[in-house]
Amino acid sequence: MERYFEIKSKENPRFRSLVALHDRKVARTQGKVFIEGLRLCEDAILSGLIPEVILIRKGQEQVADSWKKQYPQISNVDVIVLSDALFSKISSTMNPQGMALVVKAPDLKGDFPFEEGKSRYIVLEHLQDPGNMGTIIRMADAFDYTAVLFTEDSVDPYNEKVLRASMGSCFHIPLISFPSSTEIIKSLKSHNVQSIGAHLKGDDLRTRTLPKSAALWIGNEANGLLESTSDSCDILIKIPMPGRAESLNAASAASILGYILAISPDQ
Repeated sequence: MERYFEIKSKENPRFRSLVALHDRKVARTQGKVFIEGLRLCEDAILSGLIPEVILIRKGQEQVADSWKKQYPQISNVDVIVLSDALFSKISSTMNPQGMALVVKAPDLKGDFPFEEGKSRYIVLEHLQDPGNMGTIIRMADAFDYTAVLFTEDSVDPYNEKVLRASMGSCFHIPLISFPSSTEIIKSLKSHNVQSIGAHLKGDDLRTRTLPKSAALWIGNEANGLLESTSDSCDILIKIPMPGRAESLNAASAASILGYILAISPDQ
């Protein structure tokens, strides 16, 4: 049964409620995520998320038709058709592709995934920049990390800027929020997973052999890891920088260290 509805006014209550989802506080309260763009939408569907509604710019209805034929699980999802002007109002990009989804927010309090001797984690402590968060999630997905763990005061991983920076990886890898670093450390220690902290006072990366199964900690962009966290880490490492730059940003450092850890031989 086809379920296509056209909204023609920006004063339409349903349209106004959709626009409000760009405010992550509103979206979190409602337990929803707004996803925009062909690649991100298809990644979300392929990852098992069932849209609550599909949004299509008028003239792009064939995209929704194609999705419904290709993915039977969404065949009964409502499709809202919007004019160019209305879709531009609901979009957060300069040149919208004309398709978006609203999905139920994935659970960030899920079970701790673990496989003896094989699990690797990226841990983000108080990370604030959405570009950094998205890039690190994408790196973790690329190098087959088990999960991305983060303190709940970090930037929301379903912030639209994080979604775009992750290029869909936020739907491929478990993202798990913890109330504090202490809780993360407790979970890691209970599974005998070593913690490796990125720290300016750490050992030169070239001098250390890293365990293959471990958790790599990346701290806040301005302040790094909390002292209590770095004290709790089993290993502290730093990236040697022979050039004139004082430091790397969080995403660059995480990508270098994340790759090195991913290719570490079995210990």
